[in-house]
Amino acid sequence: MEKTINILHYEDNRNLREGMAFLLSATAGLDLLGSFADCSNLRDEVRTLAPDVVLMDIDLPGLSGIDAVPIVKAVSPGTQVLMLTVFDDEDKIFRAIRNGASGYLLKHTPPSEIVAALFDIHRGGSPMTANIARKVLQHFQQRPVSRSDDYNLSPRELDILKGLVSGYSYKLIADDLNISIDTVRTHIRHIYDKLSVNSKTEAILKAMKEGLV
Repeated sequence: MEKTINILHYEDNRNLREGMAFLLSATAGLDLLGSFADCSNLRDEVRTLAPDVVLMDIDLPGLSGIDAVPIVKAVSPGTQVLMLTVFDDEDKIFRAIRNGASGYLLKHTPPSEIVAALFDIHRGGSPMTANIARKVLQHFQQRPVSRSDDYNLSPRELDILKGLVSGYSYKLIADDLNISIDTVRTHIRHIYDKLSVNSKTEAILKAMKEGLV
């Protein structure tokens, strides 16, 4: 049996917050640890509750969801952040990704797909609403590939980065390379350090942009 995924949710709209709380609480395999209207106590909430995934709105009072992402990653590097927002402009998409978000959904996403995305992101995926994924691809298709630095990635790190770009989970990468999942995680931490990125999604985007794999 898979481990229950612990979720924190940040949404300032009361009706949406309560609706999402009902959905998550009623879904087997998910445990809603808390649902909050703002990020005023984000650091303590993440540290104390230790969520696996944070479901984060962008337009929050005080600290925005985008600016909250690096705080989550600093307090708990293993916690994945899934943005759930009405904003589909490129600036917010790429700021969220650069700050460490691993997925980006729009609020019109059906509840079943939001639930599926939470399981996906916890397994190592990078779920995105279709038109968001299209914007990301178009962004890099319109820019010339420039490989000016291989970042001193080892052959094994390049193999793992190629697996991430191909959409493989950590388990699939481990099985393919005949190594343990813990070893994959160690290599991925080194990849993040060498590429100066904070998330799998950002590593994938940088690899695509610079033709690293």
